Amino acid sequence: MAKSIFSKIIDREMQSNIIAENDDIIVIEDINPKASIHYLIIPKKEIEKVQDLEPGEFHYIEKMFKMAQQLSEQIDGADDFRLMINSGTGA
Repeated sequence: MAKSIFSKIIDREMQSNIIAENDDIIVIEDINPKASIHYLIIPKKEIEKVQDLEPGEFHYIEKMFKMAQQLSEQIDGADDFRLMINSGTGA
């Protein structure tokens, strides 16, 4: 299976504007933003669909929400924001 764009960004094979990163999560600016601030919060373990999550992998969802919370606290005026989850290549 070919690497996804996100895996290439995580492995630094593709450039992206990285906003934040830790051992499990990377946050990048969307290259085609739909809002003045449009970040993608991506788990470093490739999970194509929500249905693919194994019982021991749900901690990635928690870490992604915690990252959204941290970023919203760091960005002035980001008290209200939209948080969406895309699942699958057609989402």
